[in-house]
Amino acid sequence: METTLSAWKFWQWVYSSTDRQFWLLQAIGWIALMLISFLSLTLWYNQQQLNYILHTALQSLLGGCVSWPLRPLFRAVWERSAVYRLTMLVLGILVASISWTVLRLATFMAMTVETGLWSDFGGWLWGSILIFIGWAALYHGIKYYQLLQSEHESLLRLEAQNKEFQLQRSRAELVAREAQLKMLRYQLNPHFLFNTLNAISALVRTKKALRANAMIVQLSDFLRYSLDNDPIQSVTLEEEMIAVRLYLDIEKTRFGERLQLQFDIDQDALNVQIPSLILQPLVENAIKYAIAPEEFGGKITVVARLVGDCCVIKMLDTGRGGVELANRNMFELDADARTGVGLRNTIDRLENFYGDRYSFQLTPADCGGLCVEMRIPIVPVRLEGADCDGSANWAVGR
Repeated sequence: METTLSAWKFWQWVYSSTDRQFWLLQAIGWIALMLISFLSLTLWYNQQQLNYILHTALQSLLGGCVSWPLRPLFRAVWERSAVYRLTMLVLGILVASISWTVLRLATFMAMTVETGLWSDFGGWLWGSILIFIGWAALYHGIKYYQLLQSEHESLLRLEAQNKEFQLQRSRAELVAREAQLKMLRYQLNPHFLFNTLNAISALVRTKKALRANAMIVQLSDFLRYSLDNDPIQSVTLEEEMIAVRLYLDIEKTRFGERLQLQFDIDQDALNVQIPSLILQPLVENAIKYAIAPEEFGGKITVVARLVGDCCVIKMLDTGRGGVELANRNMFELDADARTGVGLRNTIDRLENFYGDRYSFQLTPADCGGLCVEMRIPIVPVRLEGADCDGSANWAVGR
């Protein structure tokens, strides 16, 4: 185990420095050449005498010394033009090959009894050239491999930095969107609260204490539900209908028999996730413009159906003016004072939750009033949005 750890530490130590890698490869390469020369020449020609064996080792040592200057030469011309680099490469190989050949021949004749070998200089030179061409090719191959590895590591670091930047940006966008959703949701509370308090005040002035007290209790229940639900989270349609009924209980106390209610909700739709309190401003809008102005009040109907992979929620009223307000586009919303903050707020929240993959439109109701229709995806609500059949038809309500 200790031997394995020591070897691993040694290779890490070598890998951490290009200089150490160079000298290790130098040693391995020239030792390998020494062994090849011994097996293919010394043994082949039956020259097992000590002086021949020592020369085989010495020529590899001399080759390592002669090849060393090639490294600074190649590094010096690395950034130059291709022609210049090729020229210096050829010159370097020739100079090193000639130098090594002279040293090999001189030492061989000095260490052995053989003489008159200068006539074989060409043959020795050719072998030297092949060896130094291999040396240069190996050097450049390793150099390009190291550059490729370096670029790969740089790309990985850049990709990691980019991912981190994107993550930080997504987090920032999420925080900003959450803040916007909270603002949109909470701006409804005072809008509704003022209307209810005015109604309670009117009941107190007319000495209808029991009804005023009932409205206070109902208002307390509704506000508790509203504050207990996070505006950036989703709730089931069933939970949303509880909130709608809490709100309508208050309005029922206020309007009495003038307000008629009908709910037609599919059981399968009750578990669909929708933004919390998304229906409350629609109900409030219907109360304000369809029920309150009418002497005999009117009727509000809430319908929910599953259609394909979407949940279609409709709110219909019997108020007048539905035909003239239906099928208007979103750009008319801010210009129409009758719409108030409610429907603008609802559209903004739907856009933040679903992007453009939802439908919000108005059509004339069969009962003579206005039908507000929302088509939302049957998926957990996410800030990125969700797929939904049906186009994003924008329209304005009252």
